[in-house]
Amino acid sequence: MGGTAGGRDEAGDDGGDAAKWLRQAERDTGQRPGLTTSERERLTVLERENCELKRANEILRKASAFFAAAELDRLMK
Repeated sequence: MGGTAGGRDEAGDDGGDAAKWLRQAERDTGQRPGLTTSERERLTVLERENCELKRANEILRKASAFFAAAELDRLMK
């Protein structure tokens, strides 16, 4: 019996990793549409920065509301 369960070779690789690598290499050389490796890396960095900025904005928004409330409280006394 020459085959293995699930179509995997003896190393446990079903060929999917090689196919993914080949498709990405084709994107990187312009042979296939989609994001290149460098574009994908840049997108990841920008998404991380965007998340950090959203967190910072939320902190600033809450701090602003806190200090505005404190100022109103001070003025009312």
